[in-house]
Amino acid sequence: MQKRMGEAVARVARKVNNTVENKTDSLELNLAGNYLHRLPEEVTSLLHLRAINLSRNRFRHFPEPLAAVAALETIDLEENEIAEVPVDKLATMASLRSLNLRANPVGPEVRLLIRPLVPFDLLLSPEKPVPKA
Repeated sequence: MQKRMGEAVARVARKVNNTVENKTDSLELNLAGNYLHRLPEEVTSLLHLRAINLSRNRFRHFPEPLAAVAALETIDLEENEIAEVPVDKLATMASLRSLNLRANPVGPEVRLLIRPLVPFDLLLSPEKPVPKA
């Protein structure tokens, strides 16, 4: 299964690169609602990918191969199971303009760390009030 997924991503990468070389529309990859829990390393070959929709999947960790996609401007990870994010890697993503982490169990410590370090729009669900003892 993992090998097939890697091969499929490589095919997409070739199509994406051809699209950009031919100066056609901007590129968005929509993988929403596919029960994915990780991305293959081959996603790093999507050199011209600008937006990716990974909402409604089963990611428990931020898909770190995305940090190597230099042209990436928008990442949608709404409705996953992500509690921690690699703030240091996100801070190096120069093209990133928007990261949607709504409906993820992002902890308060991550919220405190990430806001001052990232220069892009970060969308989070409102914090739930702490129940009184």
